[in-house]
Amino acid sequence: MRDLPIAMKFSAVSFSYPHLDVLSDVSFHFHSGEFIALVGPNGSGKTTLLKLILGLEEPQQGVVELLGHPPKRSRSLIGYVPQHASYDPSFPISVGEVVRMGVVDGTVKGKKRQDDVVIKALSLVQMEGLVDRPYSELSGGQRRRVLVARALVGEPAMLILDEPTANMDRESERRLYDTLAHLKGETTILIVTHDMRQVSSLVDRVFCIDALNETTGARTVIQHPLEDVDDGTKRVLHEMAIPADQCWQEAQLG
Repeated sequence: MRDLPIAMKFSAVSFSYPHLDVLSDVSFHFHSGEFIALVGPNGSGKTTLLKLILGLEEPQQGVVELLGHPPKRSRSLIGYVPQHASYDPSFPISVGEVVRMGVVDGTVKGKKRQDDVVIKALSLVQMEGLVDRPYSELSGGQRRRVLVARALVGEPAMLILDEPTANMDRESERRLYDTLAHLKGETTILIVTHDMRQVSSLVDRVFCIDALNETTGARTVIQHPLEDVDDGTKRVLHEMAIPADQCWQEAQLG
């Protein structure tokens, strides 16, 4: 991956809320086209880290770079699937209209052209046959796949998914991971997950938000090595860590 540009980089980043230290001296990076998993316990700071990546928060110390620029400049190049997406079930909106909401930059002009890209995005998640179905009639897993299509409709340079299989049935999970496998290598993918079993065969790197300071509770991000398993999946070696200086040496060589 050294010949590929760095897609996202944290350089000595620290972030705190009032009376709560969250992240301390975080440095890590990954490359364009990689499939990244971010893991960590509830309350560890995963949501805060995503907010920093998306430019919704700014660090008190350090620098965050997204696709070579400050996050706010690159945010339009990101497809984001939130963990929770509230909606009014009485609002009359179709599946296709939800996906069309992801066309925000004006580059896709004309109704027919928009219809085409909406169908293409829905086909990636195997939902094109439901384009005219009311969104409120879908199951939870189907709605999540529609939100993935909405994130993909703009053909983003990076796709970020926050716990995408939460409340999904097994079949919807399988179809989502089939979609991600199809996108692997074409789009940089960052997935926040508690369940490494389903995604382990896809990931190139795993980063874990681990405790750093027992007094303040602030955490840092550690990259763990992966080991191939006979069934084609990968096992995360949580007992081992790749030193941060080794990561930075690789980044400089890349």
